[in-house]
Amino acid sequence: MTTQHLTAGPAYADTKDSGAVVIATMTTAVLVILGPAALMFGGLSAMATDSCGPDNCSAALTTSLTWVYALLTYGGLLSLVSLLTTWLLPWKRRWTTARVSAATLALLPPVGVLVLVCTLPA
Repeated sequence: MTTQHLTAGPAYADTKDSGAVVIATMTTAVLVILGPAALMFGGLSAMATDSCGPDNCSAALTTSLTWVYALLTYGGLLSLVSLLTTWLLPWKRRWTTARVSAATLALLPPVGVLVLVCTLPA
């Protein structure tokens, strides 16, 4: 009786990863939807200070808005670099973990902006 075992050796690591293009395409498609939504809602979040004025708002609200604007500014660059990394990594199985990590990192800033905007304190 013989059994076959998959090994994680060099021969397996150098095979083509057929799911790599799926990860990159799904990340791009989700970012096409989440990116503009985060930009729009993040830009509109400044209206949360209309009732209290910029000087009389609570510290929690100003802190949340500071995080929103920081994520919009620096998170956009992080998303772009991570998305490019997802597409430009070699299409081999050894790079699957790095590709999934880069894809996840690309989605975090717009998701963070949307969560912060939807949970703005009074």
